[in-house]
Amino acid sequence: MSRKLIPLSVSDTSAFAKSLRTQLSLHQGLPSHLQFLNMLARAAGHGNFQNLRAKADPSGSEQILPASAPAAEPEIDRKLIDRVLRSFDGDLRLMRWPSRRMDQITALWVLWSQIPAAREMPEKEVSALLRDRHLFGDHALLRRELCDVGLVNRTRDGSVYKRIERPMPANAAAILRQRASR
Repeated sequence: MSRKLIPLSVSDTSAFAKSLRTQLSLHQGLPSHLQFLNMLARAAGHGNFQNLRAKADPSGSEQILPASAPAAEPEIDRKLIDRVLRSFDGDLRLMRWPSRRMDQITALWVLWSQIPAAREMPEKEVSALLRDRHLFGDHALLRRELCDVGLVNRTRDGSVYKRIERPMPANAAAILRQRASR
């Protein structure tokens, strides 16, 4: 019987590792093959392995089975959230570029949330949007970083940009929820 390849894409390796570690620490003993596949899929932002498989095979030719274990709540890092929030002003504009890579990636997710979804934008429009969303004068850095971490696609010549839709990490979502409640 041939094996069907099911790709797994992870946008934030550190958050993936933390989620996987949390799930493994909550599990009694060594997980079975299926339980481990479910843990990997949940750490990558999917409901379970069957959900991941269904996304890999949109034809729906395979039967979707129920999850073998309840999804673990993603771990929220309060210190990271507080550090990143200090980098933003009251209007959610980035005042300074964080020094820690994890803080930078979280800040990029917050900026990503302010880019219109499912819309191609010319470079000038993206640059103007980023210029309005930060205060330290380097919109090119932000544009480049958004592409490098896989939150935005651009054409080869860099003339057209488009936001890549993916589930937002728990820490970035917590920052947006905290700002919305103010």
